[in-house]
Amino acid sequence: MKFISISEAMKKGKGKVDVRGWIYRERGSNKMKFIVLRDSTNIIQCVLKKEKFEKQWDKIDALGGESSIEITGTIKEDKRAPTGFEIQVDKINIVNVSEDFPINKDSTEGMLADNRHLWLRSRKMVAIMKIRSSYTQARDEFFKKEGFYRFDAPILQPTQSEGGSTVFEVKYYNTKTYLAQTWQLYGEAAIFALEKVYNFGPTFRAEKSKTSRHLSEFWMAEAEAAWWKLEDVTEFAKKEIKYCIEKTANECAEEFKILNVDSKKLLQLAKKKWPTIKYREALEILKTKDKMKVPFGKDLRTIEEQKLMQHFGTPVVVTHYPREVMAFYKPKDPKKSDEALCFDMLAPGCGLEIAGGSERSLDVKEMSENLKRDGEDPKDYQFYFDLRKYGSVPHAGYGVGVERVLQWICGLDTIKDAIAFPRTMTRFKP
Repeated sequence: MKFISISEAMKKGKGKVDVRGWIYRERGSNKMKFIVLRDSTNIIQCVLKKEKFEKQWDKIDALGGESSIEITGTIKEDKRAPTGFEIQVDKINIVNVSEDFPINKDSTEGMLADNRHLWLRSRKMVAIMKIRSSYTQARDEFFKKEGFYRFDAPILQPTQSEGGSTVFEVKYYNTKTYLAQTWQLYGEAAIFALEKVYNFGPTFRAEKSKTSRHLSEFWMAEAEAAWWKLEDVTEFAKKEIKYCIEKTANECAEEFKILNVDSKKLLQLAKKKWPTIKYREALEILKTKDKMKVPFGKDLRTIEEQKLMQHFGTPVVVTHYPREVMAFYKPKDPKKSDEALCFDMLAPGCGLEIAGGSERSLDVKEMSENLKRDGEDPKDYQFYFDLRKYGSVPHAGYGVGVERVLQWICGLDTIKDAIAFPRTMTRFKP
């Protein structure tokens, strides 16, 4: 037998087919059994009549969810079937009889988390993982078209980069090191050789947060380029995310449908202009439209980001956050010393922060003072400061939290569903 996928069988539409997969659902009587079969491409209803399988009937009748089978039969269109096609089965080979599957419609959130390795088989998770794959592949395609080089950096790093209190410490032989908070510092080293670089890799933040938008391990899509200024980096970040959304919406229309998301609206969104405002403008919007008085110098919290983004129908780039609350490498604006040359990109409605970046400071003295303020020893950053001593040029970069983007475009209640195996404050297995 030459097996084809369920999607290929449905495209064929009629005639003999050989397909295989796992039982998604089953029901029946003492004369007939209906099996909804799934593979990685789709599901299809299969009909087995007892009169054709007298010798096998007891085994067929005992088949439950997630048992794996191979079948030969005749496919035909049937609008009553779950996906519009049905296979009348002539032969069946039972590959593996599943034990009672522990997941059902009454499973709790905790039960699903404990059985994440099995919950991945659900239609919802399959759809999300396909969308995630399409999105990340689109990103590689985008950067190749834009003339960037992929550059990989170490996961084990000697210093923090986004705040000392949020690092994971790792025993490293007879000393200690840290799991990467970002690729950025090493990406900056690469731009003096390659000029334009990007990466996609795991990122670790030991933030003591249990919200629906935080993970302890997530995947950051980052980019860095020589000669970029703030406007260059913000517009390029918009271009990247628009490209990836458009590509994914076109490729995964059926998957978005499973998640009750209209992919056409995503395509329309990618065609629109995404505005850029300053942090001070954001504070004014919150004050006048939401009666929220946020003092200058305070980073925007989740509630403030959500309120702000209820006034926009597209992502918005917010620039020039207060310098005093920014990371050590974000430079002050020479025109307004209390503002930093940085940005965040917020998603409409939900207010999720999906991207962030900045110009990179060229002032070693200022960065040293910032590090001391954060309780860090500037001596630990000598390699980074060397980049400013030998042919330094203006440059900038940004990172996109891929799980945040997926949570937004897939309409997910929690970021934990945007990754196969979420790692949080309270969970590190399975």
